[in-house]
Amino acid sequence: MSKDGHIHSHYCPHGTKDSFQSYVKKAIELGFKEITFTEHAPLPEGFIDPAPTMDSAMVLDDLHTYLNEIEMLKQQFTGQIKINAGLEVDYIEGFEKETKDFLNNVGPHLDDAILSVHFLKMNNQYECMDYSPDVFAKLVDGLGSVEAVHKKYYDTLIASVHSDLGPYKPKRIGHITLAHKFQLKFPITTRFDKEVTELLKAIKEHDYELDYNGAGCAKPLCREPYPPQWVVEKALSLGIPLVYGSDAHQVKDMGQGRDQMVHMKTS
Repeated sequence: MSKDGHIHSHYCPHGTKDSFQSYVKKAIELGFKEITFTEHAPLPEGFIDPAPTMDSAMVLDDLHTYLNEIEMLKQQFTGQIKINAGLEVDYIEGFEKETKDFLNNVGPHLDDAILSVHFLKMNNQYECMDYSPDVFAKLVDGLGSVEAVHKKYYDTLIASVHSDLGPYKPKRIGHITLAHKFQLKFPITTRFDKEVTELLKAIKEHDYELDYNGAGCAKPLCREPYPPQWVVEKALSLGIPLVYGSDAHQVKDMGQGRDQMVHMKTS
């Protein structure tokens, strides 16, 4: 895995203050030839962050500076590593037009991007599904079961793949089993083969990539990549490209899960 396609930065309100340079130097140390900074994009106009700390994404006023700093990084590390300017964009049910408008503005300045689902709509309000076990439990109570939360998550992911977000829509779909983040506390009785197959076929139909995300390996209630091996095998059988992402929110997270994922992919 010579590319890390999913890295955050000091512009993330729920991250750390580690500098761009420290991330790049660590990436070089780990042997990466290419990296993409994919900071959480500003949330769409009119959407109120439902996370208890309201720190899910960078503020819009920082976006221009963020992109400018990455351009300067490219010059600083020319010939050492390829650096891409990117964003992790949230697909939010009901905010497709606002997201499309945002992407039409920022898209020309991006080299790479990820489309992810973190927010689920329930009873005309939203919850940040992966924020904490307590928030996940709230979704379980509201939707009726752990399985219902997973079903809602996959349905929203499938909608994100088919959504019309314009010509600058991200071509890589993020951590498609993020609903497993708390699985050791909220186990499920089914693998959702039908939904996963439908999702992967949609990704293939649109010629998208898959985020092969190591962050789950480090989560104490998950302990596996997003997605796990059986999903990886299905994706590879369909010819879907997988791009490793550390989903690092601090320098020490760089490369997380990579060794385990290389073993799983080749075993």
